Amino acid sequence: MKVLWVMLCALLATATVHASPKVWQPEGHHVQIPIWPGTPPDAQAVPGPEKMAVSKGTVGGKPYTWITNVTRPTMTVYRPSGHNTGAAMVVFPGGGFQILAIDLEGSEICHWLTHNGITCVLLKYRVPGPTYDWHCDCRPHNFQTPTLALDDAQRTLSLVRYHAQKWHIDPHKIGVIGFSAGGYLVAEASTRYTHRLYKPVDAADKVSMRPDFAAAIYPGHLDKDGTLNPNVPVTRDTPPTFIVQAEDDDVDGVQQALTYFDALKKAKVPTELHIYAHGGHAFGLRPTKDPITHWPTLMKTWLKTIGVLENAT
Repeated sequence: MKVLWVMLCALLATATVHASPKVWQPEGHHVQIPIWPGTPPDAQAVPGPEKMAVSKGTVGGKPYTWITNVTRPTMTVYRPSGHNTGAAMVVFPGGGFQILAIDLEGSEICHWLTHNGITCVLLKYRVPGPTYDWHCDCRPHNFQTPTLALDDAQRTLSLVRYHAQKWHIDPHKIGVIGFSAGGYLVAEASTRYTHRLYKPVDAADKVSMRPDFAAAIYPGHLDKDGTLNPNVPVTRDTPPTFIVQAEDDDVDGVQQALTYFDALKKAKVPTELHIYAHGGHAFGLRPTKDPITHWPTLMKTWLKTIGVLENAT
């Protein structure tokens, strides 16, 4: 556990240069849409205004952009660049519930999805999120529910389904994909959709927040001494799931994926797991020399096998 803490602290340390007071904005014509009509539920103070910075370290030969101190969560809708399959995916970037790797595990994912005919909804969820704190080696929080993030995830899934017709989305083909901490949020959203953490605020909250399919990429917070995190109550109704992990991931070890996969299979949930010898952590979609870099092709094939990419709308 101490090794994990040290590595996470190092990751955050590499992301503390070139800080800018600017607030992140999506590129081009894309616009951030607030997901709450007023003050978000469970609102908590954060140390300062929203901040955007560029990492000192690189992934795939270039730095990544991160943001923190997010108090006003938003979603950004990326429409398919050509053929529209009717499918949609909500993207949860990672960052230990302290920061969001908003391009590496966010907008870059959306570009791939829209290129393949899938509407992408990038969720900028609230961080930092208590009780997660990477500034100490005090880890009882490591398996807690990220309340602020899950509030935002549940709300966004309902909003996407509520606006499905207007956005040319099939309401039965709305999935989630998340990375690292975002992968844990995928598992939470996939198993805790029968009860909202927050009090409903409008008509959108009367719509189902259950994902129809899910992809967890190098997820964390799932394995607790060889057993599944009890805050992830897998059942037979958990949506079909695709998982990718590197065996040499020293941040969220391979056991995270193995334990979640085992629970899904025991519940007879259709699941596909890919474990590679090399790849490390936080590689996103950026090309590397390792075979794991081809995981998006495998996910596209999987989406076809479960019927998500069958027809256009």
